[in-house]
Amino acid sequence: MSNGEKDKLGDKLHDVEAARENEWARKRDQELLEKMRSAPHGSEPAAAAICPECKQALVPNPDQRVGGMICPQRHGAWFGWDTVARIMADFAHPKK
Repeated sequence: MSNGEKDKLGDKLHDVEAARENEWARKRDQELLEKMRSAPHGSEPAAAAICPECKQALVPNPDQRVGGMICPQRHGAWFGWDTVARIMADFAHPKK
């Protein structure tokens, strides 16, 4: 086999490998799109947050100044990091 034939064969093998990778990626993208399309839309949460103590769904905190989620049985409150940072800043710099 000459070098020219080896180069052509190498190019063909490379093309076949690239085609297989492209087909795999296309199938994977299609699976992800199908999964995203079947997911709930709008304001519905994908999965409700659950209280670790009583296993009930957490509800939004009615105090708009604080936010976060609270247990309806008063087992605790859960906040996002932005809320924690805001509360910490309020305590660090109290308003007079």
